[in-house]
Amino acid sequence: VALNYEQLFNAVSKALFKAHVEGRLKHDVMREPEKYVEFDPNLPATLLDQKNAGKKLALITNSDWEYTRVMMAQVIDRFLPLGMTWRDLFDVSIVSARKPAFFSQSMPLYEIVTEDGMMREKFRMKEGRIYSGGSAAMVEKLFKCESDDVMYIGDHIFTDVNLAKANMRWRTALIVREIEEEVVAMDRGRLHTQELHGLIKKKEKCGNILNHIRTELDRHRSNGRHQDNLFADQEKEQQLYNTMGRLLSTMVEYDNQIAPMLYQEGSHFNVYWGYISRGGFDDKSHLMRQIEKYADVYTSRVSNFLRCSTQPQLHIT
Repeated sequence: VALNYEQLFNAVSKALFKAHVEGRLKHDVMREPEKYVEFDPNLPATLLDQKNAGKKLALITNSDWEYTRVMMAQVIDRFLPLGMTWRDLFDVSIVSARKPAFFSQSMPLYEIVTEDGMMREKFRMKEGRIYSGGSAAMVEKLFKCESDDVMYIGDHIFTDVNLAKANMRWRTALIVREIEEEVVAMDRGRLHTQELHGLIKKKEKCGNILNHIRTELDRHRSNGRHQDNLFADQEKEQQLYNTMGRLLSTMVEYDNQIAPMLYQEGSHFNVYWGYISRGGFDDKSHLMRQIEKYADVYTSRVSNFLRCSTQPQLHIT
């Protein structure tokens, strides 16, 4: 059955919503985490470095307690020192956070008091506990910190980074997993990009020369002949018209080479959409403009911070 874009969007959205509501998606992931999750042994080491350096760590997730408990144990515990679990890493853990409302609203707070998820209502947070709900303001109050003291790390440009910055004025770091593949793809396509860039420069040079000739011709027609004029006679003027014609033909030839190469640019990453960081050949994509606006830092994974000092000074370049 042929579907237009609106019908396709509605069909996919409905299927995803149904999978989330019924819990089938999370159930499958919990049953076979190795099939769906990319384990990163450097992630726990990165968090341990930060904790040992005196940083306070908070886990804030929209996932429910059951899913969080199972997945964090799978992803983190296997790479921690013996006898340590993911709960020892975080000074406070918050499930069912209901982001983005978490950043702008004050919702009821409940402490998870049993492994099966039994909850008890609370009115303020304490370190070493696991909560459901609450708000970003409660986290600041717990750690007695100001907005500039918080680095919030998330993987959603709107739900995480945009609103954490807009509502709480927190420092933000965006995780963009596709960056790693894109960097590799850009390296594979480097020669293609250089050749394309060279052709565009040659066409621009022809265009500049053509425009200068047009300008001088316009001056000649409007001002008449004078001693500084380039056109001593009609033959000279006709030669320039011929030159303009050759330049235009050359530019058309460049266009014929450039057009298919522009279409292929980015195909090393995605044959249909090209690079996620670019909109066209020489412009930033909408995603990259949002990242520049809302994220103080962006990287492909949290464990990249393992390569940095625990007391870094990151500068915009």
